[in-house]
Amino acid sequence: MSHTENYLKTSEYKLTGVFLGGRSMGSRAAASVLCHIEPDDADDFVRGLICISYPLHHPKQQHKLRDEDLFRIKDPVLFVSGSADEMCEKNLLEKVAQKMQAPHKIHWIEKANHSMAVKGRSTNDVFKEINTQILFWIQEITETDKK
Repeated sequence: MSHTENYLKTSEYKLTGVFLGGRSMGSRAAASVLCHIEPDDADDFVRGLICISYPLHHPKQQHKLRDEDLFRIKDPVLFVSGSADEMCEKNLLEKVAQKMQAPHKIHWIEKANHSMAVKGRSTNDVFKEINTQILFWIQEITETDKK
């Protein structure tokens, strides 16, 4: 059991059905935590991973992908990325996702950069789109359990 999972399971708050997530390097860290959970500990405590602006590569260094942890994850993954993200080229993420063993979904924020800034759109409008996608995806995952 990872230290993070152990902490969450033994905290004063009795958590179950947790979705790990983060933005940029936080999403990469969350992916690392998830892929290090031992199969014996896979008791549906963690239900999925939410990656906002996953940093698949350094800017202008598309040849050095940070994808190794993604291939080890088995739980559902949601990627929310900008179509103009300089650290996550659209076609590269789609190729990586096709090779993943985990069920996954990618939602592209049109014309958004790594910071999710979009010319002509307010930050609140972009965040509302992101939040809506996350909520719908979590609902899909949890509704599947009820069937």
